[in-house]
Amino acid sequence: MKELVILSGKGGTGKTSLTAAFATIATGCLLCDADVDAADLHLLMHPDVQKRTDFQGGGVAVIDPQRCTECGTCIEMCRWSAIGPDFVVDEIGCEGCGVCVDFCPEQAIDFPVKTCGQWFISATRFGPMVHARLGIAEENSGKLVTLVRQQARQLAEERGLDLILTDGPPGVGCPVIASVGGATSVVIVAEPTVSGIHDMARAIELCRHFKVPVMVCINKFDLNPENSATIERMAREGGLPVVGRVPFDQAFTRAMVQGKTLLEYDGNGPTGDQLRRVWESILNTSAMRAEK
Repeated sequence: MKELVILSGKGGTGKTSLTAAFATIATGCLLCDADVDAADLHLLMHPDVQKRTDFQGGGVAVIDPQRCTECGTCIEMCRWSAIGPDFVVDEIGCEGCGVCVDFCPEQAIDFPVKTCGQWFISATRFGPMVHARLGIAEENSGKLVTLVRQQARQLAEERGLDLILTDGPPGVGCPVIASVGGATSVVIVAEPTVSGIHDMARAIELCRHFKVPVMVCINKFDLNPENSATIERMAREGGLPVVGRVPFDQAFTRAMVQGKTLLEYDGNGPTGDQLRRVWESILNTSAMRAEK
């Protein structure tokens, strides 16, 4: 079984739109949305939720006034200043480290595990999908990404599917790290802007650290040919394949408004043809051809 993770290094590069387009072409594929902080692949997939499960991760300290002697140890130990002079824990300020729980001499602080979000197994017109929704301002998104990927792999094995297509989170933080480990290969969708080039380089460095093969796809390449050439040069110098150059096309937005992938909306246009060539290039890379 192979897992192809689509990353971007930054938001707004068109990562999810390309992932949805690839889902239209791929066969024997399971979809996984690992962007749990701001999941949006479901907007194009229209999933029929078949299983819904609460995600519990971390806790928030709660001081019991009946047991508390107001000695002040918890206030002194809390580096986040989340405990007020009235010995009430600020749920927003509490980072869930548990130091106050460990050092309270009266054991007056409880640390209940809280529900941070939900994860789902759904059916879509392109096959099964595993996705999640993290609660507003909740932590532990990396743990939820790991859980979603584990469930995706288990489901793919149960249904005999050979490929997991994962829409990864933007950036290079904890959720991205959780989405990369153990993947077969990563496609970094880069845009020809200064920030796009900078963040692409950071994403490449991260994938190399975890020894995951990387390929690059330039989206909206015709908006700035000079910067696109810079991306190609950086990829060439790093020994990374450039699997395609997708032009700027307003059909992406029109398709999105209708809740469709670009290939469903305008599959016979030049951009649709280019996306098919990009997908073939991805499948023909050495990482995706190799047995895993």
